[in-house]
Amino acid sequence: MRIYAIDDEPKMLRMLQDAIREAEPEAEIHAFSCAADVLEAVSKPEEKPDVVFSDIELPGTSGIILAVKIKEAAPDARIVFVTGYDQYALEAYRVHAQGYLMKPVDAAAIREELDLIPHAPKPQAQTLYVQCFGFFDVFWQGEPLLFKRRKTKELLAFLVDRKGVACTAEEIAATLWEGEADLRKAKHQIRNHVSDLRATLKAIGQEDLLIRSSGILAIRAEKLDCDYYQMLSGDSDALNAYHGEYMAQYSWAEMTSGKLWFEHHS
Repeated sequence: MRIYAIDDEPKMLRMLQDAIREAEPEAEIHAFSCAADVLEAVSKPEEKPDVVFSDIELPGTSGIILAVKIKEAAPDARIVFVTGYDQYALEAYRVHAQGYLMKPVDAAAIREELDLIPHAPKPQAQTLYVQCFGFFDVFWQGEPLLFKRRKTKELLAFLVDRKGVACTAEEIAATLWEGEADLRKAKHQIRNHVSDLRATLKAIGQEDLLIRSSGILAIRAEKLDCDYYQMLSGDSDALNAYHGEYMAQYSWAEMTSGKLWFEHHS
């Protein structure tokens, strides 16, 4: 585990280093007294941190601003603020800080914060992983799921965006075949892509993900491991993974994307 310790006061920095070393003897500790050195280090792939313990008041900048820049360079880094002031707590949590410690800190407090960091979940071999942040993609057993047709993949993306809500053929056609004047032709295309999607899912034993009944189509959302769904449930890892882009290849996803952006920055 690589841990950054950041404080501009030499005495406090030494105390922070000692507390981290006592709490996590095997950690690789990088100590910094200025933001410029932190940003230089975090820009190097071999020096990206797993956890950052940072003072909030730093010369020339604030720990909040520095934390945002660290997360841009190392999205998986966990930020824990260490400060002598409590008025920054709300602002700290708005940047999805892992924790907020009051000075002086000791090994017990450091250990408690490290214990709160969730371990990476073991991959579930029988669960589809759906990535909505950035570009939409689907993975099965760690490998991208291949679709014969791009529109079939887009159909699944639309159903994921609907979060299990039933969709009519008219709704699907209006979104995925916008501008198609012949609704009957659009419905025929939908049937073909539904059959294609079902065959793709059946090949990996996941055909029961689809729900088809009386002219409606939906998915069983609970059967997916999805970053978007995790974010909606309040999962901190998913919140940290979101950088403003959602299903970026699909124009119809802009409504959900705008809503997420507003909620994420409010």
